[in-house]
This record gives sequence, C-alpha cells and structure tokens, in this order.
Amino acid sequence: MKIGAVLMASGAGRRFGGNKLLHPVEGVPMIERALGAVPAELFEQACVVSCYPEILALAGERGYVPVPNPEAAQGQSASVRLGLSALMDMDGVMFCVCDQPWLRRESVKRLLADFIAHPDAVCSLGWRGERGSPAVFPRDLFPELLALAGDRGGGGVIRLHQDRLRLVETGGAEELWDVDEAASV
Repeated sequence: MKIGAVLMASGAGRRFGGNKLLHPVEGVPMIERALGAVPAELFEQACVVSCYPEILALAGERGYVPVPNPEAAQGQSASVRLGLSALMDMDGVMFCVCDQPWLRRESVKRLLADFIAHPDAVCSLGWRGERGSPAVFPRDLFPELLALAGDRGGGGVIRLHQDRLRLVETGGAEELWDVDEAASV
C-alpha cells in the first residue's frame, strides 16, 4: 500500500505575527519539529507545500518534495490541492499541519498502521474522542479534497463521511495543540 504525506506549511501566521514555522519551541524551530514527527521515510512519497522559500529549501534537504504555493492567500484548500496533486498515485494521503510542535512520531506511526489495517477509512489522530490532525484519506475521497475552496481543509470532507472516521488516540492532548492554542492554555 502506497501512502503519501502532505505537510502544509503555507500559513501566514496572522495570529502569531509572522512565519511561525521558523519560531523555536523549546529551542527547536517548529518546522524542524514537524519534519521530525512526520519523517519522509515513513511514506512512499512526502511533500511540503509552502509559500516560504526557506521552508521549501529545508524540505528538499530532508527528502521531501518541495511544492511551492503561489496560492497561499486562498487558505488551506490551496495547500490541500497542490499537495494532493503531487501524490495522485497513492492509495492514501496523510495531511498534516506544521504548527503542532508536540506531535510525536510514534502517534504518526500508529495512525499509518491503523490506515493500513482499514484502508477504506479516514483515519485521524484524536484525544478522548475529539478529532485532531493529522488525518489519512483513502484514494476514493481525493476528488472531494481537490474540490475544496477557501480556508478549508479536510475537516469538511471528514464531516461528510463521519461513518468512515476512525480515531487513533495520541499520547496526550498536547500533541493536537497548535502553537496558537498552546499559548492560550
């Protein structure tokens, strides 16, 4: 089974005040933390979608396919469409935001194992029944993901297919926090 990964790294960081992915969390830039939690070698192919040249350069150095995002102002849907377009021959694709600095590689591995065991499901990390990110989508849902518009990610597709959703518990709630949420906790 071929599983791909799309790391979405195009956010403007308006709430944060700039490109937050270069900001260190516990001494390590957020993008480095994301690349460590979702290493390219776990996937048949992995890409990083970003409008930031320095993020794309780092992605290429780490074995990811760098996908430039000239449509970043359109919101998350542009990253979904661009990343998925680079991985259309996969059986499933995992989408991951890059501003969850406490996401652990072990949780990502469990998520992938669950998808391999249930290849028709949408498998998502969660905590105590609450869905989070990342999520793996099977090939038959690719057309719906490609049709997304605006600042919408795969959550809308998941809501349309609740009967196919499988939650994989993380090691703790903090794994699902994005850096903006963590600042308010």
